Amino acid sequence: MGILSDPAALLAALGPWVLPGVAFILFIESGCLFPFLPGDSLIFTAAMLHVQFGIRIEVLLIVGILAAFLGVQVGYFLGSRFGRQLFKPDARILKTEYLYRAEEFFQQYGAASLILSRFVPIVRTFVPIAAGAARMRYGRFVFFNAVGGVGWVGIMTVAGLFLGQFSFVANNIDVIVVIIVLVSVLPIIIGYLRQRSAKKKTTPATAVRDALQEEEGELRMETDTLLPAEAADRNPHHRPQPDQDVELAHDDVQNKPVTD
Repeated sequence: MGILSDPAALLAALGPWVLPGVAFILFIESGCLFPFLPGDSLIFTAAMLHVQFGIRIEVLLIVGILAAFLGVQVGYFLGSRFGRQLFKPDARILKTEYLYRAEEFFQQYGAASLILSRFVPIVRTFVPIAAGAARMRYGRFVFFNAVGGVGWVGIMTVAGLFLGQFSFVANNIDVIVVIIVLVSVLPIIIGYLRQRSAKKKTTPATAVRDALQEEEGELRMETDTLLPAEAADRNPHHRPQPDQDVELAHDDVQNKPVTD
């Protein structure tokens, strides 16, 4: 894992296979169940050192976008096909905790999560799986996947090109990579701190109240789908309304004139 933390050394180790190597890493990290790869920093470094490695910048853009797009497509397929079966609480890589985090991110931002998650390590690997498990409409998924891939690879490439012109950045790639990683994981740290703060504020009374409200909501949803007689059996507080036709018929009998 040591070389994976140094994008410049990784690119140098790939030798003439720089472009295929970059494509493979982006493909795997974008949705193929292995989140611990240098995505942001690899694109940034490859763009900044593209002359040194003999890479044409337009080719790097096209290859990076295609790899990121296809990786997310595979993630969607895995989610729709296997769902939660791939994850276990005690797993080293496919932890249930990672999937829960991605599902929360997906529920919070919806389709836009396919764009935003590109800039958040670990989350970007599992959001496509969460989208597939949630059966997100495929056409909508493909659109936001394409937008996210173009935006992510494009921004990282332009940033590498622009900042690479400064001697400080070119001479301190390691420092820049660390900054990129810190900025990328910042949303995860903030989310963790908020979640921890919310748990501290939760009292036993609040927890019981929330549980009762959730149970009542589920009972109400279930009752709405039942027939009146079934609803009365399930919920003693449910009172079916009298049949309007019966009331009208009763009124007709009372108002009907009596004839000999």
